[in-house]
Amino acid sequence: MPQSLLLKNGRIIDPANNIDSPGSLLLENGKIKSVYLGDYANSPQGECQVIDASGKWIVPGLVDMHVHLREPGEEYKETVESGTRAAASGGFTAVACMPNTSPVNDNEAVTTLILAKAKKAGFAKVYPVAAISQHSDGSRLAEFGELQKAGAVALSDDGRPVENSQLMRRALEYSTNFDFLLISHAEEMTLCGDGVMNEGPLSTRLGLRGIPRIAEEIMIYRDLALAEYVNRPIHIAHISTRESVDLIRRAKLKGCQVTAETTPHYFTLTEEAIGDYNTAAKMNPPLRTLDDRQAIQEGLEDGTIDAIATDHAPHSRAEKEVEFDLAANGIIGLETSVPLALALVRDKIISPTRLVELMSVNPCRILGVKGGSLDQGASADVTLIDPDLTFTYEEKDVVSKSKNSPFLTWSLQGKAVLTILNGKITFDAL
Repeated sequence: MPQSLLLKNGRIIDPANNIDSPGSLLLENGKIKSVYLGDYANSPQGECQVIDASGKWIVPGLVDMHVHLREPGEEYKETVESGTRAAASGGFTAVACMPNTSPVNDNEAVTTLILAKAKKAGFAKVYPVAAISQHSDGSRLAEFGELQKAGAVALSDDGRPVENSQLMRRALEYSTNFDFLLISHAEEMTLCGDGVMNEGPLSTRLGLRGIPRIAEEIMIYRDLALAEYVNRPIHIAHISTRESVDLIRRAKLKGCQVTAETTPHYFTLTEEAIGDYNTAAKMNPPLRTLDDRQAIQEGLEDGTIDAIATDHAPHSRAEKEVEFDLAANGIIGLETSVPLALALVRDKIISPTRLVELMSVNPCRILGVKGGSLDQGASADVTLIDPDLTFTYEEKDVVSKSKNSPFLTWSLQGKAVLTILNGKITFDAL
């Protein structure tokens, strides 16, 4: 007997097919069988599991193109299983994981391990992003062919930049042979120095060493120039400043093949969140100013920024509950991304359709993976979002193995309430 699931009477938002309409979605044997626009009475009434989606959005499975799953090597922070379970609870059917594991994902063995762990867990598809350079130390290129054969979808030394400009140029040129996308961690290390927060009046007042915005902007300028020179695409990760947005906007106008992402913490918070040395608000790039936050929101609105990713970075209490200077950079984000992004919709900065583009359609397009649509016959990867559900984000409810979030105790609105992967429910909060 066919395994069928009908999501009825929801709001179907499928930008890839130009759909934003009341309707129902029929899933069968792990595939999308039919999309029925309009009244449920016009959809099948046969024998299948029925879920009432009234008041909720039916969207293509969300995809986070920038997470840290920590396995192998730092399983005390997160594992592939715990991270993908957290992803499912946040509405994500797929994630792309960065290579700064221990050992670094610069070889077939690590890539294969990650994929095997993800398949066994079964909560979300995992797309490994492998290292540009061996050990991510910026000295020699990794074996791109081996990594592609193993299943890597893109390359990055995320967690640190490729400081050597000649090596970055060669990586862009060599990637042509494998059609690999390079993801830039834009940071000029000699300018960052020992900085721990955004450089400005607040860092001076708190007595903390600052990281100037130009440390990010100079490296973005370099990587845009290199990509344009060799005529190759490049993706800029976790942008945080106004000038970074402006650089990418101008590059796109020139025809440069550039895409970019930002994160919910950069369009939600400012450096003021550090408050009384709150290490939960310590990250890299650091939180910036109100003007920078506004620029990030403008970039999301006008299309300069292509994707919302979380840069989900789990850390243990031992690494966060220390002096601010010593605390690790990064926050978890998979479980708060949807409600924080929905705040942009309520503030009329982006539309619901634009949100789905930023969190599903575009990440798939950028990474060159399947998904991002409700096409008939496509894999039944679907997220059901309740835009009106209110809840308090509390530590006891965190699914991730680590709890390092500046949004704990926040009252949030909007949540993924059902996540479906290959036709199977991986998270259910209905």
